[in-house]
Order: sequence, then structure tokens, then C-alpha cells
Amino acid sequence: MVIYVKDERTKQFAYSFHAAADKNGFVLGTIVTPGNVHDSVMFEPLLEKVIENSGKPSAVAADAGYKTPAIAQYLLENEIRPALPYTRPRTKDGYLKKHDFVYDEHYDCYLCSQGQVLKYSTTTKEGYRQYFSNPVQCNDCSLLSQCTQSQKHKKLIQRHVWEEFLEEAEHLRHTEENKIIYARRKETIERVFADAKEKHDMRWTTLRGLKKLSMQAMLTFAAMNLKKLASWTWVSPKMA
Repeated sequence: MVIYVKDERTKQFAYSFHAAADKNGFVLGTIVTPGNVHDSVMFEPLLEKVIENSGKPSAVAADAGYKTPAIAQYLLENEIRPALPYTRPRTKDGYLKKHDFVYDEHYDCYLCSQGQVLKYSTTTKEGYRQYFSNPVQCNDCSLLSQCTQSQKHKKLIQRHVWEEFLEEAEHLRHTEENKIIYARRKETIERVFADAKEKHDMRWTTLRGLKKLSMQAMLTFAAMNLKKLASWTWVSPKMA
């Protein structure tokens, strides 16, 4: 068990239940981890478990925590349609955002609105390619205060090596098919977690250890699947 920081004020020992459901809300797989393991880390092993047991899905809908270049690359490379939500830019208010700069794929550089070229410099160990502006040109720019806080007047833009897959996922987000797929989340996996917490005592646990919690998760989700199956097959008696 590890300590899990739920928000800025709350600290507690916790576990995380990662689960996947189909379009009808049946749970297809689950993995239990310590609470400090990010959701995106468990995406691939969970999906592989689902594929092994139930076959490859045509599309996967996930929340903003899963909207990463690595996940977008994994889905598209495996011919699975990603249905990911809109995420707000993390740039501070009042500053130029990344989409205000144009990426030139042919020359592998970024262009600012004032015509300056931000050239590639290096790639970090996390897989982000870094592009820097020329501080000599930036020094007299009228938009400098909105562009960067760098004391050296040097603008930095980072682009992941798999950014193109994330851009494709963002493009698909605007399609009608993705809007329909993503809207089903609240009726499927979100409902699963809500029922698990409110009706099956999974908000808190008296057990310790991943093995015991994994058993609890499997039994709980199996019971929820059986309840759903029973409600589907139940036939109302005819009126006398």
C-alpha cells in the first residue's frame, strides 16, 4: 500500500481499480494497482487483457487522463479508433498558446506569427523534441511579454516524437462517430464505477494487499455483470 495524494489537502492510503467495459456496460477486465500509479500507465496492459479475453475492439473511449502521445500511438498503430476528449491548453492565461505557432513538417520547425523560425535543438529522454527561438530576434518583438517569461528572451516549444498520433486523435474528436462513441462513456464505464462505489462498497476497503484487492475487484465486477445479465434475460410475467 502507498500513500495517495487525492488533492492538495487530502492524503490517504489507497488503491486504484482500473477497469474496461464494453458498449453495453459489461466489465471486460480490471487491474488493481497502488493509488500512486497513473491511469495512463495501466492503459496498455489493461487493453491487452481485454483483447486476449474478448478480442480487439474497433474503438476505445477514455477520459482526459489517457490523452497522451503514447496511448494515441498505441491505439492508431493497432488500428483501434481513439475517442478522447477535449483538453484545455495548459498555458497560462494571457500567453500565446502552442497552437498559435505553426509546425512545418517538411523543415521540422515551428513558425511564430511574427515570422521567426523556431529551430529544432535536442530531444529529451522523455521523448520531447525541443524547438528554440533566436533571442536576438525576440528581444525587440512586440509580443515578447505574451510569448515567454524567459530572462534570455528565448521561446521554447516541445513536441513529442509521437505528437502526430495525438494530432490525429484530436482530428477524430470532431467527427460525428467519435462524439457518439465518447457520449456512451457516461452510460457504461462511468456507471460501472458509480455503482461499484455506491452499491458494492468499493469506495472503501478493509483489505490490504494487491492480491486481496484484486480478488475483491474480480468478484465485485463479476457480480455486477451477472446482475446486468439477469436483468437482460428476465421476462416480465404476463398480466392475468
